[in-house]
Amino acid sequence: MRFQRLPKSYATVVTPLVLSLIMTFVVSLIATLRSLGLSSDLVPFWLQAWAMSWVVAFPTLLAVLPLVRRIVVAIVET
Repeated sequence: MRFQRLPKSYATVVTPLVLSLIMTFVVSLIATLRSLGLSSDLVPFWLQAWAMSWVVAFPTLLAVLPLVRRIVVAIVET
């Protein structure tokens, strides 16, 4: 079963969406592990931390991405 791909214009939203999901997944897991260790409460606390961090990270990425692109253009030779 194949799914229909989004148009290229969606890349400006899909890129920070995927990036924020992956980054908050990893960072919240590490922070939760450091706080709780390997306990039986790890998964519920981690998923709560992940959801909260993603709610902050995604809009932040959308807001700062234009600035980041300008900084990269200034630093990287084309």
